[in-house]
Amino acid sequence: MKPSGWGVGRIALVLYPFGVGAVAVNLFFANLIATWLGAPVLPLHWALWGGAVLGVPVTWVFARHIRTLMDRADS
Repeated sequence: MKPSGWGVGRIALVLYPFGVGAVAVNLFFANLIATWLGAPVLPLHWALWGGAVLGVPVTWVFARHIRTLMDRADS
């Protein structure tokens, strides 16, 4: 039986901007905490690029989780 509704890829594409923002904010603030240990401050554009790159797998995993919840709710 084919699952109804959106697939994981479509869900991931819709949620990708939110995933990028979440990862970028977390990278930036984690780096601010790391500055207490003597690490250099991460420039904002590096945090944004890191969010764009790391946002892909994070969003994909979250989309799979959402699809599983949708399938579980349908059954």
